[in-house]
Amino acid sequence: MMKKKSCNTSLALGAVSLLTAALCAAAPATKRPNILYIVTDDQAPYDLKVYDKNSPLETPVIDRLAAEGMVIDGAHQMGAWCAGVCTPSRHMIMSGRTVWHVPDKPKQGRNPLEKDPKHVPADLANHTMAAVFNAAGYDTMRTCKKGNSYAAANKKFTVVHDATKRGGTDETGSAWHAKQVLNYLNQREATKDEDPFLIYFGFSHPHDVRDGKPALLAKYGAVNHKDKNSLPPANPKQPKLPKGYLPKHPFDNTDINVRDEIAASGVWRNRDERTIRNELGREYACSENIDIQIGAVLEKLKQMGELENTYIVYTSDHGMAIGRHGLQGKQNLYEHTFRVPYIVKGPGIKPGTRATGNIYHLDALATLCDLAGIEAPKTSEGISFVPVLEGKKDTVRDVLYGAYSGGDKPGMRCVKKGDWKLIRYESNASGVNETQLFNLAENPDELVAEHHDPKVIALTGNTPSPKQLNLAKDPAYADKLKEMEQLLLAEMRNHSDPYRFSNQPDDALPAIEEPKIRKPWLKEDKKKSKAGKKNKSSNP
Repeated sequence: MMKKKSCNTSLALGAVSLLTAALCAAAPATKRPNILYIVTDDQAPYDLKVYDKNSPLETPVIDRLAAEGMVIDGAHQMGAWCAGVCTPSRHMIMSGRTVWHVPDKPKQGRNPLEKDPKHVPADLANHTMAAVFNAAGYDTMRTCKKGNSYAAANKKFTVVHDATKRGGTDETGSAWHAKQVLNYLNQREATKDEDPFLIYFGFSHPHDVRDGKPALLAKYGAVNHKDKNSLPPANPKQPKLPKGYLPKHPFDNTDINVRDEIAASGVWRNRDERTIRNELGREYACSENIDIQIGAVLEKLKQMGELENTYIVYTSDHGMAIGRHGLQGKQNLYEHTFRVPYIVKGPGIKPGTRATGNIYHLDALATLCDLAGIEAPKTSEGISFVPVLEGKKDTVRDVLYGAYSGGDKPGMRCVKKGDWKLIRYESNASGVNETQLFNLAENPDELVAEHHDPKVIALTGNTPSPKQLNLAKDPAYADKLKEMEQLLLAEMRNHSDPYRFSNQPDDALPAIEEPKIRKPWLKEDKKKSKAGKKNKSSNP
């Protein structure tokens, strides 16, 4: 193990932020900041009261983090080239690189650019989060779900305890991940380890299967529903339908039969009120349990005298639909999925502050390095948002680009600037070709014509205003549509996007040989569908 470096040595490693400089000035020469990076699996920002004050989800620990730190309203994941959106998301977190510049899991090949070293450096794993912090004298530890992440980068952590824990007990659920962190901290305490630490504290929930603990399920009126041929029971304690709820997405979004949309246990293809409200209850039960586990770790840090010297980041790998827009999963680019919760607390961050930020997950590495006084690796394409944390800036970007290409190609793309957002959908296989244009200031939930249906209004209790619509076909916004389409093309070029839409120049891009993607959930779905029909015919 490397000897710890003093603040002076830390400063010599690269340009240091004012936050770290202030910390070093006030602390002993050997006291560098710790980092606790907390990431959940599949959590929409709107689940939390800090993003939706009407949310019934109770997370007092996360609320306290927000009150003692900064909430970033414009945090995003850049997207995915596969249905398992968490895979590229976690690669971006670890490497600080953009979506088309990170590798896939071994032997998958779903990012068509990954074999080109101009886009994905062959030795990238050696320049990822743990490798960089190890080299700077930090002790590194991680616990998280197993799989759908950057395995080569994960191995760089000195201590690794990964397992997928989505059960409803302490041993099979989120408490298991907290236990790994608590054991690690207890060991540090016992050995009087004074090296600064970076802990990657990941959870397997609230990703499905959302098997919550019984008491928390009861609190939110939910059950761990397992029977595909029946609906879960109605319960007045269940969360209300989200404002953006629809019984069906208005059109094929180029990956409408992805596993999350048709085979997630407890929901399957169902989008009725009872199913969605029960699933939200399960989501909230799992999320409140995560809050409890975070509280236990923070209490331990406090007892050790390390809490005030620790930067804490709370986020999720991506958002989640669960009934919004008639969708269930994360294979879309609506705000409930493109955005992520992001809270940062630590030395020098003014309590109770908010900022737009306009950050991506890939900015985490550059920012954590900045906070620790470490030079970010040359491979990083992220932007340090320490100036936002310092209150010097509100944003680090004017434009945000998003991509989803896990189904039919080219798939979905979005671009945001100011109050405006464009989403494009196109499938070379089915002929789908759709455009959405939203003014997010007037229509933050990206409501469309179907949300104005009286039946939907009766279910959600939300009556949209006349302007809360997709404005793409409104002649009054033709100039804005053209402007946003040009901006989307520019961002696709800027981010090495290997695809183009039919209304864009082809830029002489080389042909792409697409990998064959196995979809076992479709076969299983067809098998069960045939069995159901047979049973109905034999039992009229």
